[in-house]
Amino acid sequence: MAAPLSCCGRNNDIMAISHCGISSTTPKTMSIMQCLRYIVQNEGPRALFKGLGPNLVGVAPSRAIYFSTYSQTKNSLNSLGFVERDSPLVHIMSAASAGFVASTATNPIWFVKTRLQLDYNAKVQMTVRQCIERVYAQGGIAAFYKGITASYFGICETMVHFVIYEFIKSKLLEQRNQRHSDTKSSRDFLEFMMAGAVSKTIASCIAYPHEVARTRLREEGNKYNSFWQTLHTVWKEEGRAGLYRGLATQLVRQIPNTAIMMATYEAVVYVLTRRFNNKSNEFYDF
Repeated sequence: MAAPLSCCGRNNDIMAISHCGISSTTPKTMSIMQCLRYIVQNEGPRALFKGLGPNLVGVAPSRAIYFSTYSQTKNSLNSLGFVERDSPLVHIMSAASAGFVASTATNPIWFVKTRLQLDYNAKVQMTVRQCIERVYAQGGIAAFYKGITASYFGICETMVHFVIYEFIKSKLLEQRNQRHSDTKSSRDFLEFMMAGAVSKTIASCIAYPHEVARTRLREEGNKYNSFWQTLHTVWKEEGRAGLYRGLATQLVRQIPNTAIMMATYEAVVYVLTRRFNNKSNEFYDF
């Protein structure tokens, strides 16, 4: 969810690039390596880790909320019987529910993380507490939910991601069944990693503009007011390229992260399912 990158420029100096494509008033752009070099030269190596604290705090509850909601919604829809079991519609509705709940619950954490990354002060870095106090003083609790609309629109990314992932996963499971194997090996989890990487790449490329809109809405004292107004302003001032600034960095950050996450998720589900089945068999035998 968050890369160890901060914004790479001052408002009247240079195009700022982070994983969400932040911009200033000038049209100059930089590559990932140029951005990293610029941050180190102007803000020091510590600036590469701005927002790391909130990121570490937010990752665990965010993933837990997301996957638990996704699994519960998926199981509920499959048990109700009004839609085809494990159909794309089930995956879409499950991903939408999970994205909505996770975004709503954890938006303040990611808001603080982004604000810290946008802190350009190279001498005195703003602490998490100072950031929270500053945001609260400016707009109260509601201020921590600025950009939440963009997050809701970003749910379409998770929907596309899980529909493609579940489709690839079903094909992989068909091949495994043809091999008449009931147990999963390291090969299966490597395949799940590839499925996660492919699905996330496609989803990110399709829905990336919402990342740009969300980050710009979270900038302090900016000209962006709403989701659609932000997209329109970026399109008008920077063209189509502006809506995809930082996409390369986003992919570098998200693809390995998602690949590992999906394989870990499948491994945990597999282990827990086997343990549950073994306990059920022991009870039945008794």
